[in-house]
Formats: sequence, C-alpha cells, structure tokens
Amino acid sequence: MLKFLLATLLLILPPTLAAQTAKPTPAATPSPQVVLRTSQGDITLELYPDKSPKSVANFLQYVRDGFYDGTLLHRAIPGYLVQGGLYTRDLQPKRTRSAVASEADNGLSNLRGTVAVARGADPNSGTAQFFFNLVDNRRLDFVGNQSGLTWGYTVFGKVTKGMDVVDKVAALPTRALGPFAGDVPNPLVLIESARVIGEEAPAPAASAAAPATAASAPTRPAAKPGRKAAKPADKG
Repeated sequence: MLKFLLATLLLILPPTLAAQTAKPTPAATPSPQVVLRTSQGDITLELYPDKSPKSVANFLQYVRDGFYDGTLLHRAIPGYLVQGGLYTRDLQPKRTRSAVASEADNGLSNLRGTVAVARGADPNSGTAQFFFNLVDNRRLDFVGNQSGLTWGYTVFGKVTKGMDVVDKVAALPTRALGPFAGDVPNPLVLIESARVIGEEAPAPAASAAAPATAASAPTRPAAKPGRKAAKPADKG
C-alpha cells in the first residue's frame, strides 16, 4: 500500500511543480485608438505600433499635446484622399516638431480606409500631417529607396469607425482659399478634438503658427489621360 501511495505521489508531483513554475503567457497589448471629433462627425482610428512604431509614436504625441485640436481637414480630392493635421481654421500652419523617419517599407499598403503620413519630396520629412486613402492607392506604396517617388508613403493606421464621415468630407464642394489653389472643402472641416481612447484629455496647447515650408504628400491623380499627376501637397 505504501509503495502504491509513493508511486501515485510521484505521478502527481511533476505536473504540480510544472504548474507552479510555468510562466503565464503575457496578454497581447491592444493597439492604441484615437478619436478625431470633426465638424462633420467622429472618425475612430486604430494605429499600428508594431509596423510603424516611429510614425505612431509621432502621431500619438501630437494627439496628446492637443496639437490637432482646432486644425482642419484642409484638402479633399474625391476618389483619392482627404488630408489634414497642420492648418488652423484661418489656414495658418502650426509649428511642428522635428520630422519623423519614413517607415513606408513596413509592408502595409495604402488601401481604402488606411491613414498615412503626409510628407515632402524627402521621404523623411513627415511631421504632423496625415491623409486618409479614399480608394486603394497602391501607387503610393513603397517600391524601392531610389528616390522620393519610389519610396512611397507610410501607412500607420486605419479607420475602424467613421469612414462615412471621411467620404462625406470628400464629397463636399471645394475651392481655392488661403495658400491653396484648390481642394479646400467648403465649408471648412474642423478637427474639434483628437483624443487617445482611454486617456485623459490633454492640456490646452499653444496655437503658434509657423511659415509653411515647401513639401508635398501623395500626388494628385491626373484629371485627364496624359495630364501629369500632382502629389498630395503637405506644406509643413
């Protein structure tokens, strides 16, 4: 009987010890989400810190600083993109932090509903501006590091709720206004606030304006066959 009990204990003991020493599997960290409250409705974004860590950190810092509050979605091109994140309601550019390095080679594509970093001719010139892809803009994807044209634009998130709002902005009539020759939605579309879901609202931020520097975001598609395509402009 004693031998039987010892054998039973030996059978039970190893799994028990294994259970005590096994390390728990860490829970997956949820992707950060941001709500842009605009004058046309709310837009919820899910960000990709695993694929675009620098771009996501840069965007979140602007959100947490309250930078986007009171800026415009200042550019709308139906069938292409909606852009914003720099200009105040009187179309003055705000002062930005240093540019962030491009992460366009992260394997993500500029598909409909994704949000990407607007930049100038230099792939590493993106600051605060971003744009929503209204369609699958695969020609804006990274294809090589030979030039700014082949480098593409960094996708760092997607719209999870409110794509109808983005489409509504794109459907507004546009006009020339301020420094822009066209594509400014009429009426102006204001980002009333930008907040990270689950975090407290940031302290009010200064709205210092800075001179716009020549830069561009994705190119504007040609209206007619043979017409040279223009880039989505990012001034600042």
